Amino acid sequence: MGAEATGGVRAARRRPYARRVSGIGAVLFDFGGVVLTSPFEAFAAYEADAGLPPDTIRRINSTNPDDNAWALFERREVDVDGFCRLFEAEAADLGLVVDARRVLAGLHGDLRPAMVEAVRRCSAHLPTGLLTNNVTPLADQEESRPEVLAVVDLFHVVVESSVVGCRKPEPEFYEGACRRLGVKPSACVFLDDLGINLKPARAMGMATIKVGDPAVAIAELEGVLGIPLG
Repeated sequence: MGAEATGGVRAARRRPYARRVSGIGAVLFDFGGVVLTSPFEAFAAYEADAGLPPDTIRRINSTNPDDNAWALFERREVDVDGFCRLFEAEAADLGLVVDARRVLAGLHGDLRPAMVEAVRRCSAHLPTGLLTNNVTPLADQEESRPEVLAVVDLFHVVVESSVVGCRKPEPEFYEGACRRLGVKPSACVFLDDLGINLKPARAMGMATIKVGDPAVAIAELEGVLGIPLG
């Protein structure tokens, strides 16, 4: 992996860029649901196949979101077996039968080419960070998903919940990224597909963009930065 890692957070690379674009000092991207297709698309397919109500996985994840099985797994406080046991128990508490391993199989999304190009152009102009809640460190995927790791190397700083032991929406997750990039939160714009992750970023002073349709989000980011991204 190209950038140096320090305490689980990849350090800013020595590459020229303009420090500010339209008053913005850095751009922060979520990974799954932003640069990659959303895992909720895979979850929906599993729910349909298993005869589960729509949004079952979202419902389980939104129950006790700071300390449930998913939160513990993203902070690497439980292993795969522990996650599966806890997640299936949480589903059972809601009267549902869920195969946790099939849920985990839906986490690996596909790259969105237009968003990759937006990342590439952003990183040429100003500091760019990747902020991802994940259950497996990206370094462990180097052999199996080289095309994804090539995109990860576009970022100056990468912060992973599975490495640093905290996660979005915990404020220290965002604060660590800003510290590494050498910018204040108020100088950042942050893109995520989940409102729960955008809320604390906004409270810290960041501009935020909720990603649904990638083309719409890219156009909104172009408006914030004042530069073409496609």
